Amino acid sequence: MTSRPRCYVASPLGFTEAGRHYYNAIYLPALAAVVEPVDPWSFTTPAELQAAERDGAWPELNARIGARNVEAIRSCTLLAAHLDGQEVDSGTAAEIGFGSALGLRCFGLRGDWREAGEKGAAVNLQVESFILLSGGRVVGDLAQLVEALRQAAADLATPACSGGRSRGSTRRQPGPR
Repeated sequence: MTSRPRCYVASPLGFTEAGRHYYNAIYLPALAAVVEPVDPWSFTTPAELQAAERDGAWPELNARIGARNVEAIRSCTLLAAHLDGQEVDSGTAAEIGFGSALGLRCFGLRGDWREAGEKGAAVNLQVESFILLSGGRVVGDLAQLVEALRQAAADLATPACSGGRSRGSTRRQPGPR
């Protein structure tokens, strides 16, 4: 049996109770069916957050969190980004840009029907460009993301596929507006 590729999971979902519930109960288990999710929300403990608050040490903790995320992204071959919201979360956008620059194949899930980018773009045009240039695409629902990751994992397992990475530029079809 081959191992599943490591996939960095970029999202702002850990910031809210509702987001954490969806992330842990639905999103991560769905991704885990086809990839090994690398969950940056699991890297920081409640004790670290409490200590930063108590000691006024947020700059130091922020630097450690950022460094952990950089190393986690470097350890992966895929990146899955949750792109819902009025605008794409700035941290998620940065993770996409970094991952794309490193050569990770990036995918985005945008199930939010509100407009969030320039005309013709599912999200901010630069964010979408990084995703498309990486060989990934923006999809409209979780089932489509899982299928895209399943195909990417299969591509990575096939040596004849340009070193395991296939580059494409399939765009997500716009949803209802």
